[in-house]
Amino acid sequence: MTPAKNIGLQDQDLLTDILASEKMLTGSYNTFTNECATQQLRDEFLNILNEEHQMQADVFTEMKKRGWYPTPAAQQQMVDQAKQKFQSSRP
Repeated sequence: MTPAKNIGLQDQDLLTDILASEKMLTGSYNTFTNECATQQLRDEFLNILNEEHQMQADVFTEMKKRGWYPTPAAQQQMVDQAKQKFQSSRP
């Protein structure tokens, strides 16, 4: 039987779970914000949404710093293609 002290999650597991939760929360708060009936309520949800995005960014930055969320550099050709795609879809 595994000792109780070895059952807990490791730091990487915890941060991965927190990051996934933050991504889910920002999606939910974004939907809630879009569906608000009053400006006062919408403003409050926007504040919460911004706070959640900041927390998500902080967790992402920490994971990247520790090497737990590698982000390869994009090739310039891919960046140019993405820019062209989104610029051509503007009204």
